[in-house]
Amino acid sequence: MGLEEPLIWIKNAQKKEDGSCPAVDRLLPPGTSRRTRRFHAQLPGYEMTPLKSLPNLAARLGLDSIWVKDESARMRLNAFKALGGSYAIYQYIRDRVGLPELTFDRLMSAEIRGQLGDVTFSSATDGNHGKGLAWAARKLGFPCVIYVHKDTSQARIDAIAEFGAEVRVVDGNYDNAVRQCNRDAQANGWQVVSDTSWPGYEQIPMWVMQGYTTLLAETQEQLAALGYTRPSHVFLQAGVGAFAAAMIAFYKQLFPADPPIFVIVEPRGAACIYESMRIGDGRTHNVEGELDTIMAGLACGEPSPLAWEILRDCADAVITVPDYVAAKGMRMYGVPLQGDPVVISGESGAATLGALTFVMDYNEAEEIRQALRLDEESHVLLINTEGNTDPEYFRNVVWDGTMPVPAEYRWDGPRRQLGSR
Repeated sequence: MGLEEPLIWIKNAQKKEDGSCPAVDRLLPPGTSRRTRRFHAQLPGYEMTPLKSLPNLAARLGLDSIWVKDESARMRLNAFKALGGSYAIYQYIRDRVGLPELTFDRLMSAEIRGQLGDVTFSSATDGNHGKGLAWAARKLGFPCVIYVHKDTSQARIDAIAEFGAEVRVVDGNYDNAVRQCNRDAQANGWQVVSDTSWPGYEQIPMWVMQGYTTLLAETQEQLAALGYTRPSHVFLQAGVGAFAAAMIAFYKQLFPADPPIFVIVEPRGAACIYESMRIGDGRTHNVEGELDTIMAGLACGEPSPLAWEILRDCADAVITVPDYVAAKGMRMYGVPLQGDPVVISGESGAATLGALTFVMDYNEAEEIRQALRLDEESHVLLINTEGNTDPEYFRNVVWDGTMPVPAEYRWDGPRRQLGSR
């Protein structure tokens, strides 16, 4: 078997040339991001996560700046996902009781709980969404049932169960877990809270995606304090695409005339967004099989239709990467250049840094750099979506060097030819 190329990419030929994206306004009606952040600010333990600068790495890669929104510090949950699950539960409850807005204290009151009756929340997950939903359900005093696929690590299962959820393991991949969760929820009268949509199920995924935008509202406040208006480029991880689409929607709405350039990064073994763009008929397309990748949070074979509308109309490019690219990103974050801060990042969180490094590091990536207009004036935003969520595997990568970069693709200095010695 030959070496896996570090970068396979496609420019989005379906992007709307006039900049229009009707799905953005549908997802984020005016004032949505302010409401989501106002809700999250009331949650116990809420703090704005740090925005870290990597100036020395930026200089080495030939960029003006690299900013990392570090979600490993989010509410001690090691990932951003609680933002989506908590806001969706809040909106579901608010909608059920017929009130335009609820404070957190009122949300927790016996009066509201009495109006709701018994509710069990449920979802399928690759790890972080399930943990975030379990955390939110326990905070609000509701039972929660989470479905995971058979290859989910015990550490991720234990992290979900720690917050009081029942965890059920499904034979198959993430998409099989989604289907089993839906069947059981219908049979038992549970309420599914998922970030992926399907026909007839869009409102809750929309609320989940809206909840994610709090992290960019924070980011913009932090950038403004440093004298920056916006990033020129945003690299975004994609599983089903909900997180990436929410981030794009936020910036498209904030800077409609001059948004950043959006680059989607996917695992080579679960590249459903890439496949949908490659086929180019405007519809979603699934990838089948084991979806084998160390990037557990991105191991999804079926795009969310709601997210796809935004990615199709607004994303600039999609890059797929093999596992060693994400592993390199983990090590680069953990052992930074002198003067740059340490970032603790899991496999999915580090995929974008790994991809950015390969885009900037090699002569064979010149076509990508030119297409994306990445140069010494670029201000790149990365989002570390998760910290050390699987400690044993994290040590395997960072301590033992699991998934090393093949010798042909290692970084020996400034840009050079792939495969040169």
